[in-house]
Amino acid sequence: MAAVADATLDAGGKVIGVIPRGLFRSEIAHQRLTELVEVASMHERKQKMFELADAFVALPGGLGTFEELTEMATWAQLGIHNKPMLTLDVHGYWEPFHALLHAAADGGFMKQDNRRLIVNVEHVDDVIPTLQTYEVPFVDKWIDLDLDLDQT
Repeated sequence: MAAVADATLDAGGKVIGVIPRGLFRSEIAHQRLTELVEVASMHERKQKMFELADAFVALPGGLGTFEELTEMATWAQLGIHNKPMLTLDVHGYWEPFHALLHAAADGGFMKQDNRRLIVNVEHVDDVIPTLQTYEVPFVDKWIDLDLDLDQT
């Protein structure tokens, strides 16, 4: 995150950090941030980041990145937002994640159209053009109520 923040600031951009007060002692806040917002909890952090964001771009990361990305995708699926979401697939990092989405859709655990909620790009030069042309897939209902579950 620091490298992205530094590059953004060096290019004249604005960087807002959002950190829970409880983690402030154990985490080192970036010293050059345009603004640092302290919140009460991780839940409040996610809500604040959502409010501040125009789009979501996930770089390779760990459990926190997975959780934040899938929550934003769930919110889009529920119609809470229509902000662009994409993964930047550095060295194929996000391929297994997108394979999991395909398997979930192929297995009937999610709508096929919802696989398109998160777009995968391989090159950093494709991020901005992809965000600019992103269209949220519209799915009128999450569960097919006409499905006869007794025939399984």
